[in-house]
Amino acid sequence: MSNSELNQRRQTATPRGVGVMCDFFADRAENATLWDIEGKEYIDFAAGIAVLNTGHRHPKVVAAIEKQLKSFTHTAYQIVPYESYVALAEKINQRVPVKGPCKTALFTTGAEAVENAVKIARAYTGRPGIIAFGGGFHGRTYMTMALTGKVAPYKLGFGPFPGSIFHARYPDALNGVTTEDAMKSLEYLFKADIDPKQVAAILFEPVQGEGGFHIAPDDFMQALRALCDTHGMLLIADEVQAGFARTGKLFAMEHYPDMRVDLMTMAKSLAGGMPLSAVAGRAEVMDAPVPGGLGGTYAGNPLAVAAAHAVIDIIDEEQLCERAQRLGKELVEVLQQVKSDCPAIADIRARGSMVAVEFNDPATGKPSAEITRQVQTLALDAGLLLLICGTNGNVIRFLYPLTIPDAQFRQALDILSHILVKSI
Repeated sequence: MSNSELNQRRQTATPRGVGVMCDFFADRAENATLWDIEGKEYIDFAAGIAVLNTGHRHPKVVAAIEKQLKSFTHTAYQIVPYESYVALAEKINQRVPVKGPCKTALFTTGAEAVENAVKIARAYTGRPGIIAFGGGFHGRTYMTMALTGKVAPYKLGFGPFPGSIFHARYPDALNGVTTEDAMKSLEYLFKADIDPKQVAAILFEPVQGEGGFHIAPDDFMQALRALCDTHGMLLIADEVQAGFARTGKLFAMEHYPDMRVDLMTMAKSLAGGMPLSAVAGRAEVMDAPVPGGLGGTYAGNPLAVAAAHAVIDIIDEEQLCERAQRLGKELVEVLQQVKSDCPAIADIRARGSMVAVEFNDPATGKPSAEITRQVQTLALDAGLLLLICGTNGNVIRFLYPLTIPDAQFRQALDILSHILVKSI
């Protein structure tokens, strides 16, 4: 079977709404390497959209899943509970930067975690309103589409959306959006759209993922915390993409040591490729929904929970937070070196190994999705898998496994450097 034949079958059997980036099909993968069904090898700097911080098929993750397979695969935790779920909640409770005693509930997807965080916030406050930010991404379900601050392709043709959802501006230094501008946009919402006493929570990403890896400034974080405290609103950090060592800390919120949030969502790299998500938060807030108000048939699946235990151990044992800092620094140094020879590079943003490069047209200074797609295509031809993001589709984000061997990482940087200097 060839990639071409499978593509024909895919187009016949599956809808176009499930967008597929690559025209080849995976056969096998190991750590940071992926092989297609025709034997071509790729360096994976996408990692399943930030899911594989511990790499493809880490031996300890595989062993944990295999061990759980020999016991049971499913009971539905709400029917017959199991110790591993409780133990994972305990591990997370000890590590999350949340105010006061903490509790954790497990779910299946990032969008599901965000929706449940909204449910919990509304149950605790008795208020309907949720404020999110332009450029934010929180999922593709109806509630999370409403929360997501990007129309194309996520909202096209799907409205109307749930009510009581509002968007403010997120700081963006390259485009001149300051913390003051962002806070003024919140003040305007309170004057034009919703009384702050009707707002249950403000939802934000400490580093915007799909939005282009914009990093929340320290003063913005402090201002949000103060605003929430003033008006009795909860502060929810969406760490679905930024969590589990990607930024050089277990959670991105740890880069703000004086900050604590009320609720936090997580998923993606939590379980090393298995579907698992979580909401962690202040115990009194998490206890607001009545029994049966939270859950799901597959929420906290035993195989995924076993994988998550292994992932957290791997992050600690292999010092992946420290490794994320080192690899991210090396990548940024390379990007800075080639910037003078690549005038299309408009900005380089990094927090640990959550690194992005933004491209503008050198002639007009405007965002260039075309140049960005060219970089991605040339990299793919050279065997390097890269992802595009950003509101204007003009940002390359780097999401390599943090376990990638040094020699392979350097090989990828050489490919990238050659493309940016010689071809762009």
